[in-house]
Amino acid sequence: MRITYSMFDTLIRRDFLSSPNGDGAKLVPSLAQSWRRIDDRTLEITLRPEVKFHNGEVMTADDVAFTFSPERLSGANAVMKQGPAYFGILEEVEVIDPLTVRFTTKNPDPVLEQRLASWAAWIVNKKDWLEHANGKFPRFPVGTGPFKLSEYKQDQSVKLVAFDDYFGGRPTAASVTFSNVPEQATRIAGLVSGEFDIATNIAPDQIDQINSYPDVEARSVVLGNVHTLVYNTQNPIIKDKRVRQAMNLAIDRQLLVEALWNGKAVVPKSHQFPEYGALYDENRAGLVYDPEKAKRLLKEVGYKGEVIHYATHAAYYLNAVPAAQAIMEMWKAVGINGQLNIVENVDQVSGDARGVITNSNTIRYPDPAGGLWNLWGPYNKIQMTKDWQPTEFNELGEKLDRTTDIAQRREVFQKMLDVWEDEAPGTILYQPLETYGVNKSVEWKPYTSYYMDLRPYNLSFGAKR
Repeated sequence: MRITYSMFDTLIRRDFLSSPNGDGAKLVPSLAQSWRRIDDRTLEITLRPEVKFHNGEVMTADDVAFTFSPERLSGANAVMKQGPAYFGILEEVEVIDPLTVRFTTKNPDPVLEQRLASWAAWIVNKKDWLEHANGKFPRFPVGTGPFKLSEYKQDQSVKLVAFDDYFGGRPTAASVTFSNVPEQATRIAGLVSGEFDIATNIAPDQIDQINSYPDVEARSVVLGNVHTLVYNTQNPIIKDKRVRQAMNLAIDRQLLVEALWNGKAVVPKSHQFPEYGALYDENRAGLVYDPEKAKRLLKEVGYKGEVIHYATHAAYYLNAVPAAQAIMEMWKAVGINGQLNIVENVDQVSGDARGVITNSNTIRYPDPAGGLWNLWGPYNKIQMTKDWQPTEFNELGEKLDRTTDIAQRREVFQKMLDVWEDEAPGTILYQPLETYGVNKSVEWKPYTSYYMDLRPYNLSFGAKR
């Protein structure tokens, strides 16, 4: 997403910069010049004229309709296997004329505009897609964004070059190269030497070091993301939800935040974010640390110390391994026998070893439908692999999707949180702090998403450049 966000555009754009913290939720025109609600099931979009794709084709309503077609989103060869989680609610996408598209949903959809501002709604060129995709994401995808793909070296680097015909104005950089540099020390050294302009994924304990250099600085943001644990509820050892509840109650999340994140990460109030506005409950108790209750539940269920396997990535998530090691000790303190397996890919873990895996949840758009429902619902891998099959949760999620009254949606969402916490198919650890090391001559602001926005309004260079 860091790369592709600058290659593609959506019809409607979430303006992260509408808030000084980079977490703005205001919707503004992008490829759409304007939009209007005809009724609670129908949205009509007027497209911006003369927008060009990277291959020189002019964007039309046909490209937009194809982008949201079953062929691309939900058919047998669809690239986006989770497409239905975003746009399964669509009944029809109708081309009215070359610059007008009408979206009709199966039921009233209160957040269709938000869906159209998500990464799942990046507009593609129909002609290029059909010529080159063959059921797969094209090797050199064609979008409308400010940069186009120039060079791809697998596991090494991606180079983008400026798209001079970008409708939002000529990009401020001639090219941008994203390099895969796993070692943090190497990233920091490259930043300080001037080899890199921006270094990602910097640990909190390195912030002061970066700020000590004259030409670089740390820029941080708490992400609209949570690091999570996912439990295989079909595993016989943790099939009883009381065991899973005990596992959750045994975790001291605030201690993890203080020890691993220098107090700069955030323990949220359950699986909800302030960006949800009226649907967010700031008074919710959220994630409770109660080791004594954990012990009582384990005794009640008759847990005998069976091994619970916990698989975590070696380096994918910042602080994942030390967090897992700390959680092992917290579980041990209440009598849970955990075994930590550090792996390169948690998808390789199967059978009895698949008890607990690390994961992360990034809100897809600032609404519970783009958070808890999208990330734990029936079109997400967690349910698709049968790790969790919650009837009540899914019924509430369907209601959330089609209810337009804000008070009713809030009530439904809070009930979903009740079910999620009680069923305990996993848990949240914290919202991580994402820190970038940045050359001071680069005027660029990070967002609460992993997107790196390199459009002209968010990227410029000082006099030294």
